[in-house]
Amino acid sequence: MIKPGLAVVISSPSGTGKTTICHRLIGDYGDYQFSVSATTRQPRGEEKDGVDYYFMAEDEFLKSRTSGKFIETAQYLNCWYGTPLAPLEKAVDQGKIILLDIDVQGGKSIKDVLPQAVMIFLVPPGAAELEKRLSGRKTEDQSRIKKRLDMSIKELGVWIEYDYIIVNDDLDRAVSDVHEIIKAERHKTSRLADKKYWKKSLIELLGLNGNRR
Repeated sequence: MIKPGLAVVISSPSGTGKTTICHRLIGDYGDYQFSVSATTRQPRGEEKDGVDYYFMAEDEFLKSRTSGKFIETAQYLNCWYGTPLAPLEKAVDQGKIILLDIDVQGGKSIKDVLPQAVMIFLVPPGAAELEKRLSGRKTEDQSRIKKRLDMSIKELGVWIEYDYIIVNDDLDRAVSDVHEIIKAERHKTSRLADKKYWKKSLIELLGLNGNRR
């Protein structure tokens, strides 16, 4: 049985582990794919262009934004972020699970454009652990960490707007929980109404050729 492709938005406050979970899923399951976002911020640590982000100059980013090449864009701490549209559409058409590691602003925009997207929100075990994770990156100074912490706490208030919520207090369990959600979503009847997903022996039985018995 062919399985439907899905766009899966995974959002969380900065430092909650959404990028780590996305990479674990891609490593563990063959039909998962990462949606590489574009950004105008500078690379951190060992981040690579085209792998972690498409790093762009602001004028180049804004030109692409104006021409409709992004499905959503958002500005966070004076830097632009955007999700390229073409790779996302291609992955879903090919039956892939494309994971969108996106902040809460971008997540809302995706849902507005793609109402069929699966929306998952991650939360940290508590404020103390969140601050510890942000400080542990050692890629930013204390004033910027403080801004990120304040922003993260504010962003927690939008969790109710998502389809699912997961507490990331144990990485293995969080990865498993996200995978189980996606498995269930791929079996929803609303996603399987096209006969391309079924063997010939079931198309007629399910009434997908217009001749239900």
